[in-house]
Amino acid sequence: MNWLHDLSYLFGGAFLANAVPHFVSGVMGQPFQSPFAKPPGEGLSSSTVNVLWGFANFVIAYLLIARVGNFDPYAADQVIALGAGVLLMGVLSARLFGRFHGGNDPRA
Repeated sequence: MNWLHDLSYLFGGAFLANAVPHFVSGVMGQPFQSPFAKPPGEGLSSSTVNVLWGFANFVIAYLLIARVGNFDPYAADQVIALGAGVLLMGVLSARLFGRFHGGNDPRA
């Protein structure tokens, strides 16, 4: 068990989770927050920018998951590391983007 591989899978899961909202919003033709907006992470970027940013995140996730070590979907430590990355980035994204889209309303 190599902890550096598990760390790579954790970050790969985070990039994978980050790719989804950007890519989906872009494909739907909707603007969405991105690091390239003004102010970064708060302003809206075009759908094209979000497709490109989402795709870049998919590529980074692939490199971190499939090209580092030998990811085994049956190895619990590797799957847990990947899942933890997805979960952590998912919760962080929900909190961050919820401020702009009404997702942090405690009544919902």
